[in-house]
Amino acid sequence: MGESNLETPRRVAVPPKKPFSATLTSAFKETFFPDDPFRQFKNQSPSRKFVLGLQYLAPIFEWAPRYTFEFFKADLISGITIASLAVPQGISYANLAIVPPIMGLYSSFVPPLVYAIFGSSRDVAVGTVAVGSLLISSMIGREIHPTENPKLYLQTVMTATFCAGLVETCLGFLRLGFLVDYLSHAAIVGFMSGAAIVVCLQQLKGILGLVHFTLETDIVSVLRAVFTQTHLWRWESCVLGCVFLSFLILTKYLSKRKAAFFWINAMAPLTSVILGSILVYLTHAEKHGVQVIGHLKKGLNPPSVSELSFQSPYFMTAFKTGATVGIISLALTYIAPLMEGVQEGVAVGRSFALYKNYHIDGNKEMIAFGMMNLAGSLTSCYLTSGPFSRTAVNFNAGCKTAVSNIVMATAVMITLLFLTPLFHYTPLVVLSSIIIVAMLGLIDYGGIIHLWAIDKFDFIVSISAFLGVVFSSVETGLIIAVSLSILRLLLALSRPRTYALGNIPNSITYSSIEQYPSATNVPGMLILHIDSPIYYANTSYLRERISRWLYEEEDRVKSAGETSLHYVILDMSAVSSIDSSGINMVEEVRKIVDRRGLKLVLANPGSEVMKKLDKSKMIETIGEELMYLTVAEAVAACKFMLHSSKSTSEVELKMYDYV
Repeated sequence: MGESNLETPRRVAVPPKKPFSATLTSAFKETFFPDDPFRQFKNQSPSRKFVLGLQYLAPIFEWAPRYTFEFFKADLISGITIASLAVPQGISYANLAIVPPIMGLYSSFVPPLVYAIFGSSRDVAVGTVAVGSLLISSMIGREIHPTENPKLYLQTVMTATFCAGLVETCLGFLRLGFLVDYLSHAAIVGFMSGAAIVVCLQQLKGILGLVHFTLETDIVSVLRAVFTQTHLWRWESCVLGCVFLSFLILTKYLSKRKAAFFWINAMAPLTSVILGSILVYLTHAEKHGVQVIGHLKKGLNPPSVSELSFQSPYFMTAFKTGATVGIISLALTYIAPLMEGVQEGVAVGRSFALYKNYHIDGNKEMIAFGMMNLAGSLTSCYLTSGPFSRTAVNFNAGCKTAVSNIVMATAVMITLLFLTPLFHYTPLVVLSSIIIVAMLGLIDYGGIIHLWAIDKFDFIVSISAFLGVVFSSVETGLIIAVSLSILRLLLALSRPRTYALGNIPNSITYSSIEQYPSATNVPGMLILHIDSPIYYANTSYLRERISRWLYEEEDRVKSAGETSLHYVILDMSAVSSIDSSGINMVEEVRKIVDRRGLKLVLANPGSEVMKKLDKSKMIETIGEELMYLTVAEAVAACKFMLHSSKSTSEVELKMYDYV
């Protein structure tokens, strides 16, 4: 560093003061509108603003005027393809939710139409999802027995769907989606893997042809229910189950081997339903222990406004279930985990939007999912989202816009009006096979092992959520997942990393001595890096940790016979903000340092930190001359002051000797 820089070091500037209203507005915008969605309205006429607002709320008005016949041909093919998947999956997941099978078809008719209007993704295919169905049957079934009181159970499911839509819509409009970020990727991996195993175990009822089965979801209760009824196992059902499981797994394997064969996996569930129905009809297997769906009512969705029960004693159960399922969907939306089966909703849309190089707004998607669940609860549907399997098929089939959802809904409508009697002989064992194969993709054992290699605490979070779901209940697993995720966040905030910096040889770079063993300590100085904002939650820890660094460094210097300490330099480049407790902590550290006869130096405090230091008069207390832009400048200045102090002492000593 040049001599001129030492004589006139650059000082850390205090940002210009802003009015409180401007600061509050800026903070509000950064919190709720980081993507600045209103920039498109700037400098526009009132009529243009109205059009842009309409397009923002209902994206169909944006892309519909540009829609072409070429797009329609692609959407027609993809829509028919996903309809072939939606029909069997809808019926299967309805059985998982313990609601009438016809509701699975209802849920693939109205919600996709609503999403086509309000959704911003071109690829998401709407429908029921396995995890949502499991949560509904588990949480509501614990309070209301679905077979003993089916009407009340169904009313509570409808009300829960309404509550889920309300929660999703409110979070979208209020732009509060960041609240669901507290459910970590590790927790989601463990929770979903456990939920997948629970769902698969529940399907043993259909595979084995059992009539009575436990409503509990833990592995012990399920296995007890299976092995205490061995005398009721139906070999006919077991044989059919093994045949169709093998067929579905084979088609899934072939589609993964070659992407062009995606349609084989897409058509496999419907093919299984058709073949199973024909086989049962020809052999009269329903008379030999093979359970079938039975009668499905023809016709479109009946209104279900009267089924919503807000005065019911079970309303809180409905609200808790709806809010939980809705927030789980949003957590999957924002976290966008890497395991393919876990991705639902907006996470799916974002994943495929990257391939096609377009942007989707997460908050708008939340509103879209909320609106379709609100509409669904009024039209005999239960909770829907954007399942990955259906969306992947939609993408691979070459969809261009959300019209593919309209085509799918039209195909389901035709099924509801004319084809439902054909499903009378569909064996339940086929539906169980479809669910099991769909769930196998959710068991991400590789992801859990990967977490062990990367982060042991994340592994503990993941495996704890997994074990909670498998050995207790879905709710317990969810509570464990959320609790451990928040605990991880609190630990990271309350116990931030601090580490000593050293000089990289032949440079002015200062880095962690632990990370770079070649980095050397600067004689007479302790350089510490604080790696987080300073808040009330971590001030006590930081004060104690810095004190410990001090006496450890003094012991090291004494034992090594090096130059005694003179300066403590705090590198604050990672301290993005500080509160009043943090300011008090800095003052206390300064006093601790002063009592040891040392000087406290601050390097690279950011704008927010400088504002607080200025307002609290800490700049005058510490000394403006002891604040520097970089660690290198701080070290150079401290060396200069040490050298000057040493030279002055030598001159005074010589004068004393002369006298």
